[in-house]
Amino acid sequence: MAKEDFPGWHGTTIIGVRKGGKVVVAGDGQVSLGQTVIKGSARKVRRLKPGGYDVVCGFAGSTADAFTLLERLETKLEATPGQLQRASVELAKDWRTDKYLQKLEAMLIVTDGSELYIITGAGDVLEPEHGIAAIGSGGNFALAAARGMLDTDKDAETIAREAMQIAADICVYTNGNLTVEVIEA
Repeated sequence: MAKEDFPGWHGTTIIGVRKGGKVVVAGDGQVSLGQTVIKGSARKVRRLKPGGYDVVCGFAGSTADAFTLLERLETKLEATPGQLQRASVELAKDWRTDKYLQKLEAMLIVTDGSELYIITGAGDVLEPEHGIAAIGSGGNFALAAARGMLDTDKDAETIAREAMQIAADICVYTNGNLTVEVIEA
């Protein structure tokens, strides 16, 4: 089947919000194939414990590709315990230069409670402005909603949940079935 004939997998929104000494990563559960929802309860936010350090990761894109990247990240974190930035940069370098990894189609949001990064296959390790990171089909909707709530009295979890609900109301590839992980600095 030619790539242009295949409708393509869509659907996820992941957001990370840092506020008040906490980082919350929330992700919806929708996986779509074209205009059809294949699964509404996928779990795209995970907690890893490499070397005894908590790291929360959210992924958008191909699930198999994301799991491959999460395994690589976990290996990097085990080699450099407690050094999320270093492990993220090493993963991004491998992802950009390794012929096998270059074909992977996913993005990651990772945090240890202190640092918050978006990792891409282009070799980017981005620390988002304003302490909010968002990826996936509804990422820009969730990002805009969260930025609008950042200067309120709402805590990080409330902002993440409400931003995801707004994204789910706008983006057809996002639903309200959330997985939420909270990590403190």
